[in-house]
Parts: sequence; C-alpha cells; structure tokens
Amino acid sequence: MSKIKNIDIAPAQSADVPAHGISFGEAVRVWARVAALSFGGPVGQIAVMHRIIVEEKRWIGENRFLQALNYCHLLPGPEAQQLAIYIGWLLHKTKGGLVAGILFVLPGAVAIMALSWVYAIFGNVGAVQALFFGLKAAVLAIVIEAVLRIGRRALKNNVLRGLAVAAFVALALFHVPFPLVVLAAALIGYFGNRVGWAAFAPGGSHAKVGGKQVADADTALGEETPAHARPAIGWSLRVAGIFLVLWLAPTLVLWAMFGQGNVFTDIGFFFSKTAAVSFGGAYAVLAYVAQQAVDHYGWLKPGEMLDGLGMAETTPGPLIMVTQFVGFMGAYRSPGSMSPLLAGTLGGLLTTWVTFVPCFLWIFLGAPYMEVLRSNKALSAALSAITAAIVGVVLNLAVWFALHVLFAQLHQIHGFGITVDAPVMTSLKIASLILTLGAMVAVFRFKVGMIQVLVGCSVLGMLYGVLVAGPI
Repeated sequence: MSKIKNIDIAPAQSADVPAHGISFGEAVRVWARVAALSFGGPVGQIAVMHRIIVEEKRWIGENRFLQALNYCHLLPGPEAQQLAIYIGWLLHKTKGGLVAGILFVLPGAVAIMALSWVYAIFGNVGAVQALFFGLKAAVLAIVIEAVLRIGRRALKNNVLRGLAVAAFVALALFHVPFPLVVLAAALIGYFGNRVGWAAFAPGGSHAKVGGKQVADADTALGEETPAHARPAIGWSLRVAGIFLVLWLAPTLVLWAMFGQGNVFTDIGFFFSKTAAVSFGGAYAVLAYVAQQAVDHYGWLKPGEMLDGLGMAETTPGPLIMVTQFVGFMGAYRSPGSMSPLLAGTLGGLLTTWVTFVPCFLWIFLGAPYMEVLRSNKALSAALSAITAAIVGVVLNLAVWFALHVLFAQLHQIHGFGITVDAPVMTSLKIASLILTLGAMVAVFRFKVGMIQVLVGCSVLGMLYGVLVAGPI
C-alpha cells in the first residue's frame, strides 16, 4: 500500500493492478452487476452489496462494511449509493468511487426516465409493474436473509442486541426521528467505552487473531488504511470546491437566466435543498417531497407520487430516484416554449443531478476522516453502537417493505400515544406470499444463488401477471 501516491481529482491513468490485487476492470464489472441487481430500496440494495462485496468477493470485511455503512447512515441522501462510493474509493481512489457511484444510479435513472415517458404518454405503467411483480418477492427473501446474517455478526452481546431492539421500537412504534436514534446509540457506545463497560470494550464484538479482527483480516483490503485514504487538507479543499461547483452551478446558471419562479429554477433549488437535509434515507423524505410537489408547486396530481414510488420500487437503484419522476412531471406540465417531453426529460435529468452529485461530495470529503477514527477506541465503540442501532433500522425497513409486498392495503392503529401501520388481512396478496415463501425456501434451505432466485421469481411473476391476473 505504501506505493500508492496521494490522489488528484483526475482519475489515475496507470493500468497497474493495486496491491490488493483487484483490477479496476474487474471492479467496474462487479459494480455494474451490483447496480443491475439493486432492487428493493435501501435495505435490498445493502443486502445485495453485502452478498457480493463481502460474502462472495471478500474485497472488504464485515467490520469495515458496517463501519462505512454507519457513516453513510449519518449523511443526507441515499445511503446505499454512498456506501458504494465509499467502497469504490477505498479500492481504486477517486475513479473507483466515481464509477461505483455512477453505475449504482445509472440503471435506475434510465429505467425511471423511460417509465416517465410511458406514464406521460399513456397514463399508466401497469404492464411494467406486472413485469416486476415477482421480483419483489425475491428481494424480500434476500432482505430477510441479510438482516439475519448482519444481525448475527454485528450483535455479539446482549447490550448490542438490546440497542437493536430499542432502535426498532423507537422507529417503528414511536416514530422517533432517525438522527436522534443514531445520536443516542453513538452516545451510549462512546460513554460506555469511556466508563469501561465490557460490551463496548475493544474487541468486545469481534474475535481477534494476532491483534487483528478476523472479520477483516483475510479480505483483499485487509485492515490497513490505504495511503490515498488518509486525510489531507489540500485534498479536502480541492474536492469540496470541485463538487460544490458541480452540484450548485447548474441551478445558479438557471436562476441567472430565468429568475425565480421558473420551473427549472424551482426544481434545482428545491431538490438541492432536499439533498442537503434528507437524513434517514428515502423513506424519511418522500412524504415531504410528495407534499411539496402536490400542494405547493403543483408538479403532481394527488396519487401520482404513489405511481412514481411504484416505478422506483420495481426498478434497480436508489428509491430516492422517484424524485426524477417528480422533476419530469413538473417540467412536463410547465414546458414553456419547449415540447413537453423535452422539458420533462431536462427536468428529470436536473433533478437527478442535484440529488446525487452531493453524495460524492460527502464521501470524498468525509471518508478519509472516518478512516482515521477507526483506530480511536471510544469512537469505534460509538460506531459499534450505531451498527447495532442500524440493524434495528434495517429490520424496520424490512418490515415496511414486507407489508407493502404482501398486502394491498394498510391501515393505521392509534393508541397509547403511538401509531402503527397494520395490514388489512383481507388484502393479503396470496400470489406474493407464495412466491416469497418459495424464494425463502430456495435461499435458506437449498442455498440457491441470488441471481437464480431473482430470475426465477421474475419469470413466475410475469407468468402470473400474463396468465392469471393481467396487469398488476
């Protein structure tokens, strides 16, 4: 690793294979595969990434994966894409982060744009939703497996298990804001270590061999921090300046050209602001986006946000990609002198740009400092506590996803100061339940590979939609 020089913002031109032995070409192919299989919102995408990067390829270990995920959960924006950027940057510097992050959103961006055109022209995407019907069942089985696998490895003592349960209850029942859950877990871990609580002592959650944690010692990257991943003030200032310009310049140019009140200016400013405050992932911000898009800006009609969400849930990529549909429809309905479809396309692309460019800024700017904190015992304990809380968060998202996959209707139960989304039992989707159970048997009993499960459920779902139910 000592031969790796500090990186510049321009991707390195050297074709040499790095010391960890993973060529850049191989990484591009694997990130493309991760992107193509990243269905099911953040929990599904994290499960796919964990399966391929940690379990199959063993590029990084469990500890490092979870520590990077912890950091990404603290950031605004889609944590799954940020995790891909982080790992890509660790392995292949700036160009690795750029490729991993861009590939992660590219399939979803193309799919949502195509479906937005279909929606604008024909008014519905029922046939497309039928095409992806079986996919959700497969993703749900993969998500359940990922929750169990990560939980077994991250929750090594009863204190950490208790933190996971507390995080789940706080989010699912009491709707505590996500940042507060993470902050509380971090404080518990930090001060627990400082006062000598054994559950948060170094190595309290992972076995060690020769002074190194087993979870990471036998992976391609190992436990050492690569030379390019160490903090440098010059690098930080450079990357902040470049990505701030890339993020904000298009909106500022539009504002200078068209002034306030123009649909493109409004889209740029609104989604730039949303990208900076969307803590807690897509689920935490979509209700706000829907309300503003319908009531304040008039970009969408009531109910259309659910149509867009259906597109995002059944296509690869981050769930927050639904914002591209919102921007498309907003510009489509206020095209000015352009054709509506051209205006919609530009509005969707602008939305995607200002939503996802900040993710590269947060990772490239902050990740080197997170790498330094890995060696701080008290802060590592805080991250371990956050990891436990994140297991509860992922479980909460898995329950949310399962309810929406298996039931056509949900209703709210109020009582004792809490509100819970409960299924309407008469709306149980029998076909979805059968497909999910079949996928779980394939995954847990017969250890069938992820791609085979996804393809098999997709084919069965398509057959069901065509032969039995019609458009779903």
